[in-house]
Amino acid sequence: MTGASGFVGRALCPALQGAGYSVAATSRSSQDLAHVSKVHRVCDLTDVAALRSALEDIDFVIHLAARAHVMDDQSNDPLDEYRRINVEGTKALSQAAIEAGVQRLIFLSSIKVNGEQTTDQPYTAADIPAPEDAYGLSKSEAEEHLKDICAQSNMEFVIIRTPLVYGPGVRANFLSLMSVANRSVPLPFGAITQNRRSLIYIENLVAALISALEHKEAKGQIFLVRDGEDFSTASLIQQIRTALNKPTGSIKVPAAILRAMLKAIGKKDMANRLLGSLAIDDQPTRNLLGWTPPFSAEEGLRRTADWYIAHKDSG
Repeated sequence: MTGASGFVGRALCPALQGAGYSVAATSRSSQDLAHVSKVHRVCDLTDVAALRSALEDIDFVIHLAARAHVMDDQSNDPLDEYRRINVEGTKALSQAAIEAGVQRLIFLSSIKVNGEQTTDQPYTAADIPAPEDAYGLSKSEAEEHLKDICAQSNMEFVIIRTPLVYGPGVRANFLSLMSVANRSVPLPFGAITQNRRSLIYIENLVAALISALEHKEAKGQIFLVRDGEDFSTASLIQQIRTALNKPTGSIKVPAAILRAMLKAIGKKDMANRLLGSLAIDDQPTRNLLGWTPPFSAEEGLRRTADWYIAHKDSG
């Protein structure tokens, strides 16, 4: 596994071990990887030789390591930064995996390969990729490379695209949303009831990854995953506030006014996330894998809220 010390990796490793797998991981250091059976030190994810050594006697690879999406990225060349890790790293890993005789590589991708927003129809795995930012483009390019190299070898691939992943230990955008929802004042999102956004709870994603690991029908497939219940911004914040035991009252500020206010303070991306839709059709995933998310969205949000309450004062 790459990315074992990350948000998804920390949840996936014990689940794999519980399912009877022995888990090895690549890491720049062994710090915080006590949950992994064996750690291979790989300082650079593009180092094919180091990766090849780490993949000796490995049957399956789950590739989680990536430069994650960053809101309002301030780097001089975001696309170059994303490509260096997300594309070149995937190229090196897939080449090393083929040389080592790995049977299957599972690549954790992003729904941003499909695009940024949906309108009348949800995104499907059959859609033509239409990434709109550097992160989505880098994930799309990595997917295409993986498909091409596997077509010329005996290694199988599985690609899993996720929407926003949340759960205990979450950081970045969802943690910021929880901090906002935790305030004991009415929030201005009561009128945002018509958009729809798909999410996935971390343990539901873990279950999907494990389901795809050896399933015969998963070979060469692209899977989209979600909890199963989509939320409007108003309903999501209400659910989070209920889980946090906070008042659910809200103010109905029109979407156009909210969008203008957020754009005025340089938060265009935030406006799109709060006011737009990004819905996923995961029925083909469920049908082919026989996968059903083990946790409801309500339970996932409650567990995340319990973690947040327990840890919000510890940083």
